[in-house]
Amino acid sequence: MAMIDLTRGLRSHPVRPPASGIARRRSFWERIHLDPWLLGMLLLLMLAGLVVLYSASGQHLQVPIAQGVRFGVALTVMLVLAQFTPATFQRWAFPAYLAGVLMLVAVELIGDMGMGAQRWLVIPGVIRFQPSELMKLAMPMMVASYLCRRELPPRVRDLAVCGLLIGLPVVLIAKQPDLGTSLLVATAGVFVVLLAGLTWRFIAILALLATAALPLLWMNLHNYQRQRVLTFLDPNSDPLGSGWNIIQSTTAIGSGGLLGKGWLQGTQSQLEFLPERHTDFIVAVLGEEFGLVGMLAFLMLYLVIVMRGIVMAGGAQNTFGRLLAGSIILTFFIYVFVNVGMVSGILPVVGVPLPLVSFGGTSSVTLMAGFGILMAIHTHRRLLPR
Repeated sequence: MAMIDLTRGLRSHPVRPPASGIARRRSFWERIHLDPWLLGMLLLLMLAGLVVLYSASGQHLQVPIAQGVRFGVALTVMLVLAQFTPATFQRWAFPAYLAGVLMLVAVELIGDMGMGAQRWLVIPGVIRFQPSELMKLAMPMMVASYLCRRELPPRVRDLAVCGLLIGLPVVLIAKQPDLGTSLLVATAGVFVVLLAGLTWRFIAILALLATAALPLLWMNLHNYQRQRVLTFLDPNSDPLGSGWNIIQSTTAIGSGGLLGKGWLQGTQSQLEFLPERHTDFIVAVLGEEFGLVGMLAFLMLYLVIVMRGIVMAGGAQNTFGRLLAGSIILTFFIYVFVNVGMVSGILPVVGVPLPLVSFGGTSSVTLMAGFGILMAIHTHRRLLPR
């Protein structure tokens, strides 16, 4: 019996399967390849998000209903992806990456325009989607698949290849233009490289090179992107124009105080002073209506999800799994950090939604797909001989 072979000191005793209800529940979760703790926290976050979204949408019930339907699709995608083994994702890495790059090129050539940007592909009568969302998963899969076949920590040549793998789709996404998504895609790839074991000295050198490249980046930004940075530095320079969003956002958060004004009682949001209140700036609604206590409760829930994800990533049994799982959960953390930072005025506005709270379908499906991959890596582990 496998348990006897793997356990010391039990050869003289029969191994009896536990009969408790807890054991049966654990075997059920193992059979469907889901982690009950992570799943429970994600469902709690979704439910709380729908409550906030109902208020942020001006109490229009169809908005949280539509979001709930999208959550159902996202959970289905998560469940399906959790059934595959890590080896399957490693085989998919290059085809997914190549398909993503080709679709980004198609966006550049024949993409659909919307809100001043060319970011979407349209299959008439079927779907309208952003290929850049695919790269949030295809990127770390590709970089992890490449590095796990090389000697670690990576050598300079391997780092150069990773730089090309990351840089190509990031440039294509930035040209759409979509600075927020391009930064998230780049972050997902960079996290894989960092987790591969770079020394602190090498990280410091890369940081210095990135700092030196900032003037070049500034020259290649669009005018509205430059204005966002200038507005971040001094929102009051144009209080009725580019500074309006961040001024109203910080006003809403500050007016909530310790306990908030109460659900559905926010003035900045309900009287429509706050723009994009059901998407990028939904944190301001949360802060105004639930106060500091409510915001801390949400942040604690996010922190617990991240910590659980880190534990699951640390338990992966091969290099590919550890690199990919670590990148997925750390990128999720960056989502939260950037959104809260930009809404509270400590980061420039880059259009990053609050995960599983802001209204949006594509981002929710992408996030839950990532958690499905994370659960697949965690639940498909095999007992190793001592």
